Amino acid sequence: MGDVLAGIHATWEFDTDSVLIRFERGIRTPKLFQSLRERRIPHAALSSVTLTPGKRGTVVLHAVPRPGADPLLEAAAGQLKDGSDPYRLVLPAERETLAEYYADELRAVLGPDAAEPAERFLVAAPEAPMHFKAYDGRASFDGDRISFRWFWTGASTAKWKAGDQTFPVSELSGVEWRSPEAFDGYLRLVPRGVRNTDDGSGTGMPPVTGKGAPALRTDTAAPGPQASAPRPTQADQDPAAVIFGLGYGPVHESLPFAAAVLESVRRRHFTPVAVPASAVRRDPADIAERIRHLGELHQAGLVTDDEFSAKKAQLLAEL
Repeated sequence: MGDVLAGIHATWEFDTDSVLIRFERGIRTPKLFQSLRERRIPHAALSSVTLTPGKRGTVVLHAVPRPGADPLLEAAAGQLKDGSDPYRLVLPAERETLAEYYADELRAVLGPDAAEPAERFLVAAPEAPMHFKAYDGRASFDGDRISFRWFWTGASTAKWKAGDQTFPVSELSGVEWRSPEAFDGYLRLVPRGVRNTDDGSGTGMPPVTGKGAPALRTDTAAPGPQASAPRPTQADQDPAAVIFGLGYGPVHESLPFAAAVLESVRRRHFTPVAVPASAVRRDPADIAERIRHLGELHQAGLVTDDEFSAKKAQLLAEL
């Protein structure tokens, strides 16, 4: 598309095959956004686009990703608050007409598989090397290995006895992340061939489901002699986990870390399948409607003469 839509805390740049989201670094910008800096979202990663009223004279443009398309949201497993959702662009209410135009533009480029879960990650994960301080240790990831170095002030006796830990990504099947904003937050690695004993809660509490549930992302591991080996019930007793506390393992540090590990694990287990490309022709009636809508924006002064001419030519070229 080649256009830019500036909102509160972020700017969306529309390209022919993706949306580049650039996050501001102001003091009021959510720390997760500042940590992510920018993200490129392919159109193929989106399932739908909505525009709804926001709070205090705003509207919210929300590009909803397909399940399985974004390692960040897969790791978050529904635990992110609306204000920290990187797919929400908040705009002043007076820009609703312009936001509606871009929402329609995005809906028009959604692929035929938009309603289906993605077979692989389509959005890039945060890049390693990464590290953060948890309550009981320091977690580091260099792209190939995850290391936990225990703190004597916070680590349990079980972890001290086990010693500092290093986990090659090739030996993992997934990762669990429970937000530090929830009770008993933690980041927990899932070794291949090891099962969990409490349905993913990792704390010895009743399993959590739905929004607020920890992310349990695994790939099928070949059965073996260790396939039924139990895991420590509590995350603070598990040398494959670090636990969070006030100021230790905050969302903007631990969630990108979890997403990077998850993407690396999935990439090592994924076998790409060649999919033939197919050209898709746009409906002429749809093109005519978009040109009409574009003309209304032009008359309202929301689109310049040059932008109107360029966009009209682009739409006509799709016939």
